[in-house]
This record gives sequence, C-alpha cells and structure tokens, in this order.
Amino acid sequence: MLDIKFVRENQDAVSEAMRNRNASWDSARFSELDESRRDAIQQEEALQAERNALSKEIGKMMGAGQKDEAEAAKERVRAINDELAGVSARREAVDAELRDLLMSVPNMPDAATPVGADENDNPEVRRWGTPRDFAAEGFEPKAHWDLGPVLNIIDFDRGVKLAESRFYVLGGLGARLERALISFMLDQHVARGYKEWWVPALANAATLTGTAQLPKFEDDLFKTTGGLYLIPTAEVQLTNLHAGEVLDAAQLPLKYCAFTPCFREEAGSAGRDTRGIIRVHQFSKVEMVKYAKPEEAFDDLEAMVEDAENILQKLELPYRVISLCTGDIGFSSAKTYDLEVWLPCYDGYKEISSCSCCTDFQARRANIKYRDPEHFKGSRYLYTLNGSGLAVGRTMAAVIENYQQPDGTIRVPDALVPYMGGVTVIEPEGVVTA
Repeated sequence: MLDIKFVRENQDAVSEAMRNRNASWDSARFSELDESRRDAIQQEEALQAERNALSKEIGKMMGAGQKDEAEAAKERVRAINDELAGVSARREAVDAELRDLLMSVPNMPDAATPVGADENDNPEVRRWGTPRDFAAEGFEPKAHWDLGPVLNIIDFDRGVKLAESRFYVLGGLGARLERALISFMLDQHVARGYKEWWVPALANAATLTGTAQLPKFEDDLFKTTGGLYLIPTAEVQLTNLHAGEVLDAAQLPLKYCAFTPCFREEAGSAGRDTRGIIRVHQFSKVEMVKYAKPEEAFDDLEAMVEDAENILQKLELPYRVISLCTGDIGFSSAKTYDLEVWLPCYDGYKEISSCSCCTDFQARRANIKYRDPEHFKGSRYLYTLNGSGLAVGRTMAAVIENYQQPDGTIRVPDALVPYMGGVTVIEPEGVVTA
C-alpha cells in the first residue's frame, strides 16, 4: 500500500497517477478521513496529557490534606477516561476506513513506465528469434489443442470429467514434458543464483493481503471452507517468507524461485483464450522473487527479465519484450515488462512471463524492512520484485506448436532432451479407450 504521509503530501501526483492507471481515487474522501484521524489523535494526546498531570496532582493533594480538591480531580480523571474512550473509538473507526481506502489504491507507476490507456499502448522493447515459416516448409501448423489430443498427451475431455471446464489432463510424454520443463527452468534459475524453495499451495488471508491479492481480487481466488486460499502464484508465498522481518543490507538482493501449482478462478475472463491450455483454472508455474535495496531494484528488474529470457533462448522459442503502460500494469507494480512467446495458433505473440518491480508497495503491506547502518539509522522498507520464469503450460503450448513436424510429431528441444530421458521426438501414443 502507499505511504499515508506520501499520499498526504503528494495528492496531485497521486490523483494524476490514478488517472493514468484508470483507477478510481477519492482524494476528497482521503483528505476528510486523514484530517479526522489527525484531529482524533490530537484530542487523544491532549486528554492523556491532562489525565497524567491530574494523576500527579492527586497524590500531592492527598499528601497536603486537600481531600475535596483531590476528589474533584479524581472525578475529572474519570470523565477524561470516558471521553478518551469515545475519541479512541472514533479514531480506530477512521483508521480502519482509511486503511481500507488505501488498500484499494494501486501502486504509483514509476516515472519510466510509459503512460497509456491499455495493452494497445504497450511499446515493444526488443525481439529475439524468428518465427518459423511453415508455408515455406509446405504444411499448415496446427494448434496445440488439436495436436495434443491426437498425440494422446493432452486430454481435455477427461479434465472436464474429473473437475469441470478449463481443466485438463496430461498423459505419457505430455506429463513427462511438463515435468521436464519444470526441472529445466528450476535448474536454470538455480544456476543463475536463485535459491529454490518448496512452499504450500494454500495461503492464509494475511499472506495474500501482503502481496495485494486481498482484498481487491478475492473473486479471482479459490477459497477453502477452512478460510485458506489456493495460491494464484508462488509470488504470494515467496514474498511473504520474510513478512514481519528486518533483513540486513548485506543479504540483498535475495533471489528466490519456486515451482508451484497455481489456481485462478479467472472471474470476468469468460470467452478469453478458452481453447487449449493458455487460460485455465489450474496450471504450473516457476516463479522468481527478489528482495532488493531501493537504489538497486530497477537494475535487478532488468536482470530478472534476462533470467526469464534465458529460458526462452535456451528453448529457442521466438519472443518479444514489451513495457507495460500505466493503464495495463498490475495492481502492485510500479514497472513491468512482459515476455510474449510466438504461438502459431494465434499467429502472434502471447504473454508467457510478467516481471515487475513493486517498489515498497508489498513490503509495506507485509512489513518487510532492511537495515543498513552505514547509510541510515533504524530500518526502512525494502523493494520486492517478482516474475514468471516461466508459466509452464504456456511454455508447453509454445514447444508443441513451434516444434511440430509435418507428420504431426513434436521434436523435443535440444535443451529438454536430457530431461526427457533421451526422447527426441514425441510420437502418437496408444489411446486408452473408455
């Protein structure tokens, strides 16, 4: 969340930023609540000071035999306590409403984030690789949702039978390819300095509040009857590993990664990418998270993007990098790069990774600080970063489509062959009949 002092002192800048983000922001209501809160605090402090002074005088009065004066002072103390209780209750109510208001406000975009209305205003930063010219090779490429069932490695019907729509089943070399991609991605990140973690697939409300999935995006989450939530990304757990802690500057940046299953209700996404395995309720993802010093965080973001790019380059999948504009960046982000992989089924690029610097927005919510005695006293909020490294299902779709051959088989990328037990080609498997 935003620092209340910053909002108070920069209301025009906050209002402009929210307009650029297409976010609602009630500046007048904030000012009203903030003034009411500060007024209540002043009253509390004045009443407490009066009570403390009277308490000292009562002892002196009793010692001097001034019983009537002492009783009058005691009566005033009792009245102060009653008045103080009312003022404190009012201040607590205002505090709660002010907190709720700030909890609903997205992060301030970084000055380097391009101003724009929506995804159509996202500038392209660079491209890598050249999409295959299937026409020159003499055949029409098929979509992964057609190739997978024919090869018997993806089964959409059984996914629906076991759960509901937008779930799927992987079998045989499809399951092996999923496992290969996960292991390959993790090994690459660990080799580049990330510490691997294994974290719960369930999180409590405080954890999800720390990374700002709650309260704003509760409708996109699956909730259990016990009050826990299925995580939408490992970012939730990796970022909150140090919630409530103060880290040493010498430790930073901390670089973490983890594979987790991810679960998203995808409320409001009906009709979007419903074919195949691009947008589903359960998917696998390898996530990267960094804890960084503020002055180094945006350089760390550039490095994180390179770490995600490394996976695509090793798999020889064409992609492009775009910089998200103010109208398209996520709620917690100040600056975001998306990596989009080439998918023949769309005849275009599709998001496969999103890497963001969240400044101190999440750290403030999760209360994560760092100390650096050589440069400042006490502790300060650090910056958090997160990025997909990568979304496994989308990577699988990209491999299947970009590596398909005229006979309908799939050539396994060289980087994955060791993880596939030496398998170089995915051929049709025997179909299990009902």
